[in-house]
Amino acid sequence: MTLDKKLLEILACPIDKGPLYYFEDEDLLYNPRLHKVYKIEDEIPIMLVESAQDADQAEHDRLLAKASSNGVELNFSTQE
Repeated sequence: MTLDKKLLEILACPIDKGPLYYFEDEDLLYNPRLHKVYKIEDEIPIMLVESAQDADQAEHDRLLAKASSNGVELNFSTQE
């Protein structure tokens, strides 16, 4: 199930407050700067620092390649 667009627009990494990639088909949000994965369970993003999973380099590369090939963009821009 897709996250609500308005919710997605305001979600940020709880560690660096930066934008995330949303992979709907895998039910996860990903912070490429810190290599942190946040799972989505029952349509609820689990944004607790202690629940974040570390992505190794192979997983990081896979997620970035998937984002690039599928046109997945960060959920908000940090540029002013």
